[in-house]
Amino acid sequence: MTYKINGSNILVTGAAGFIGSHLCDKLLGLGANIIAVDNFSTGSESNIVHMYNNEQFNFFQLDANNMSDMETVFTSKIDFVFHYAAILGVKRVEEDPLSVLKDINGIENICLLSKKHNVKKLIYASSSEAYGDIAEIPLVEDNLSINKHSNHSHIYALVKLIGERIISTYYQQHHLSACSLRFFNVYGPRQESSAYGFVVGVFIKQLINEKQPTIFGDGYQTRDFIYIEDNVNLSMKALISEETDGEVINIGSGRQTTILDLAEKLIKISGHLVEPQFLPGRKNEIRYRVPDISKMERLLGKINYSKMDDNLQKTYTSYLD
Repeated sequence: MTYKINGSNILVTGAAGFIGSHLCDKLLGLGANIIAVDNFSTGSESNIVHMYNNEQFNFFQLDANNMSDMETVFTSKIDFVFHYAAILGVKRVEEDPLSVLKDINGIENICLLSKKHNVKKLIYASSSEAYGDIAEIPLVEDNLSINKHSNHSHIYALVKLIGERIISTYYQQHHLSACSLRFFNVYGPRQESSAYGFVVGVFIKQLINEKQPTIFGDGYQTRDFIYIEDNVNLSMKALISEETDGEVINIGSGRQTTILDLAEKLIKISGHLVEPQFLPGRKNEIRYRVPDISKMERLLGKINYSKMDDNLQKTYTSYLD
């Protein structure tokens, strides 16, 4: 069975976030009616203000972690749910580690209400952080090391893993069609570029201000970078396919890029004659992080990824506007 998007009512939590807002754009383009929720704790109204005049976009400034707030939203008929609301960003979580525990309430709220109101399918935005400190690469979804050998020293990672287990329980015991997507490093326009942001946006902002991009450690740590458009397209495929029900799926490109290489690509795009600035390495930083995407390709089909250099150029240009 393939689910129909056109004309469906779709709830997106975290709709004002970087990924959530792009997802809303995509869904509106496919003819969906969007019920968008965000409390602006990490999302930004500037990401969604261009949708306000669209009759198919209905925004509610509410907290997904508050059950009474979400009960209000579910008074409308909802066909599908993308639960993307979450505390995110290393610096933000390090400053207030226990704040991320509130996200467990949000996951429970969404599962309970989705089951109660017969939602057809729920997509949960997990993270590559769910792997904790596993050193084995590529990272495989069904590798039991995630249970036996990873200590999940970062509370954000633990919460993401707990979220996946809650989703799995509702699928197995309550027959709620649901899928968890482990996002690797998504980048593109609208991504936060402050000290609370992520590496691509941070580097771009530094370069626009004619500063050196700051690298922690030697720069040879690797990450899997996937462009926002590719991420959204894969998430849509996960929604409409019945084969993804009950699954945990890596969402990435399967390619390793060093942080130093990323910095050099962006320096070239900027045209500035600067060199990266190397700072002491971060405590507990994972050295290598790249997904095995064979399961993703089996369930979602192969994707023709857009070119990283072109996407970095588009992203850089977007920060100049």
